[in-house]
Amino acid sequence: MSNLFSRIKNSIAADFHEVLDKKEEKNPIAMLNQYLRDCEKEVEKVKQLVERQGLLKEEFRKEYEQAKSLSEKRKYQAEVALKAEEMELYEFAIQEQTQYSERASHLHASLEKAKADLQNLEQKYEVMKHKLKDMYIKRMELMGRENVARANHRINSILKSNDTTESLNKFNEMENYLERLETKVNNSYHQHTIDMKIAQLEKQFQNEEKTVSNLS
Repeated sequence: MSNLFSRIKNSIAADFHEVLDKKEEKNPIAMLNQYLRDCEKEVEKVKQLVERQGLLKEEFRKEYEQAKSLSEKRKYQAEVALKAEEMELYEFAIQEQTQYSERASHLHASLEKAKADLQNLEQKYEVMKHKLKDMYIKRMELMGRENVARANHRINSILKSNDTTESLNKFNEMENYLERLETKVNNSYHQHTIDMKIAQLEKQFQNEEKTVSNLS
């Protein structure tokens, strides 16, 4: 397991900048995505191994608790048999107690080793997850740089093309048209206003003349 874990760890910890240095690749982000997918698979394998080690540790614990319990039980039974002077039963209980005790001792050592191995694997697994997370962040940064580079390239291409000049001319034409239209509307408004005022004055003069005529 340690050899497998070392291989996986080296795969994750490898300097993935080497992957990015292949400038001849048309799509380095796609290549990086594939690399990250491979890393994700390796991390998932390690996760399964860690979970399996946890199950093994639990099995060792159960076996140890059982052997310890049976050893204590046989010890008590041996004491009872000795008091009753049942020597054959006593010898059998002592023999069983010894076997269970030795088994419990062996299982205890295995349990402690399983605990230490699990703790070590869990720590390394966390390191792998952090490295993978760092690569995710690095990918985001690279995607941002690529996006800016593509946008700048597109902008520069547009600004350098004849289409830009034509577009600006169209905007200028539209602006001139709007200015002429606005002037026309304003003149029409003023003309309409003058006509109304003159008509009101004429009407006022006519009313005044009628009033003078009536007084005469």
